[in-house]
Amino acid sequence: MKLHTLTLLPDGVEIALPEGSPLTDIEYETSEPLIPFGCRSGACGACVVEVVDGAEALGESDPEETDFLEDLGWADGNHRLACQCRLLDSATVRVVEN
Repeated sequence: MKLHTLTLLPDGVEIALPEGSPLTDIEYETSEPLIPFGCRSGACGACVVEVVDGAEALGESDPEETDFLEDLGWADGNHRLACQCRLLDSATVRVVEN
């Protein structure tokens, strides 16, 4: 099983996750809630993250995710729903305060 590093800003916390894991799987690696989430299906918007580095490592955004992020005001292409991302390589994200 190949592991990749997810770095969370602003604190610089690094978590190793198996390849293909959703970013919200960090809940199983730490006792602290580092990324808030609710539905896990891309419908609540609680888990918005800003991609700082490694956008290609998070897989492609599907049209529903892109449309939903635009509805939330994050149309710049630098934001993703953590529950919809799959870690394919190392990446750095900043948790957005909602």
